[in-house]
Amino acid sequence: MTQGGRANKAGNVLEKTVEGALQGHGYVPVGDKLRKKQKLAYLLNSTNIPRRYAREVHIGPGIYGTNIYVDFYIIGSPAIPAGIIIECKWQQVGGSVDEKLPYVNLNIQNCYPAPAIVLLDGGGMKPGAITWLKQQVAANQNLLAVHTLSSFIIWANNNL
Repeated sequence: MTQGGRANKAGNVLEKTVEGALQGHGYVPVGDKLRKKQKLAYLLNSTNIPRRYAREVHIGPGIYGTNIYVDFYIIGSPAIPAGIIIECKWQQVGGSVDEKLPYVNLNIQNCYPAPAIVLLDGGGMKPGAITWLKQQVAANQNLLAVHTLSSFIIWANNNL
């Protein structure tokens, strides 16, 4: 398996763990069979399911004018009624994920329709990159928090 293939597999494990936490708190997946560009409207209009989420949701254009797809869009948290977006970034060894964090931050600030949490883990990111993104929480009103997997689960237990 290539290094990129291993990275994708590890990222999928992180996303499945987040999905397990959501389901453990009573959230129901919606729109799995839909095209990514159809999921947001379906998610927002599925009001008969109070606690719901969708994966790989198209939210519109980003700062470069290209399509943005978020990892999770969650509706139904009493703490954040407008919805929450979760972005998962896993980097197990040195690579380029941490170099993309400024792009993610600017998209969250300027283009995301709901507040976002960024989940960073894997142990391979540059410490300065993680520190930098955590510092952006104070300046970016749409960036709620930056979590590791364990701190995300604690947050989920308290807020979902």
